[in-house]
Amino acid sequence: MRTLPQLELHVAHACNLACESCAHYSNHGHAGLLDPAEAAAWMDAWHGRIAPRTFSLVGGEPSLNPRLAEFMPLVRARWPETAIRIVSNGWFLHRHPDLPARMAADGNAALFLSVPHASPEYRARLAPVEALLEGWRRDHGIVVGRYESHARWTRRYRGFGPAMAPYADGRPRRSWERCVARDYPQLHAGRLWKCPAIAYLGLQDARFGLPHAWRPYLDYRGLAPDCDDAALAGFLAAEEEAVCGMCPADPERFEPPSPLRAHRRDAAPA
Repeated sequence: MRTLPQLELHVAHACNLACESCAHYSNHGHAGLLDPAEAAAWMDAWHGRIAPRTFSLVGGEPSLNPRLAEFMPLVRARWPETAIRIVSNGWFLHRHPDLPARMAADGNAALFLSVPHASPEYRARLAPVEALLEGWRRDHGIVVGRYESHARWTRRYRGFGPAMAPYADGRPRRSWERCVARDYPQLHAGRLWKCPAIAYLGLQDARFGLPHAWRPYLDYRGLAPDCDDAALAGFLAAEEEAVCGMCPADPERFEPPSPLRAHRRDAAPA
């Protein structure tokens, strides 16, 4: 059994927001919800081999999946000691009135509100979500946290949609050292992936037909559950890899535009 600090699972690829240069590509208009039965099969393939200290249910926007609460017992049945974390922008949590009671019953689960923009307009729109979560915390005693995610926002790729391009600036070590997503391996399609940017790149290619410059990164396939122990140990211990070169060695911090806009498929974000 190998321990890893964290493992993330996309329960929805879609997102109601469009945060420019999202590391999960959620601003590119993807769709699709994960079925709990499929997730259970993925977990079964790994639960005897790895033990994540934290298991995060993410997206996209996880609350778009109407079966969000069903993923919690799947995680708990396989990893009894793991902390379960739900990371949401909050906009559709009101569709899950049973979620706080199930979190409270679990005893080792927390919900984190991700705030991708600091504008007064966005804060005002978020007020009902904050009131809902305060009620959940008060009435059920659940742990509610908050990420001001806009404070760490950097550009992960150039362009948008079919015009996307990797940075490929030849310094994968520095890219890894400065990567904000390097500690977030993903469980996707039954495999372990180094980070969200490489895990969901195939979705981008399927949707847009990415240019040839992405081929070296699209050839990465993640770690299969039938790998040997040496391969698993190597995967968990690896720092920079060649695929890290797709991301910038010197990430550009920028003030993201409001995510309260429609997805755009064929143009750069406004």
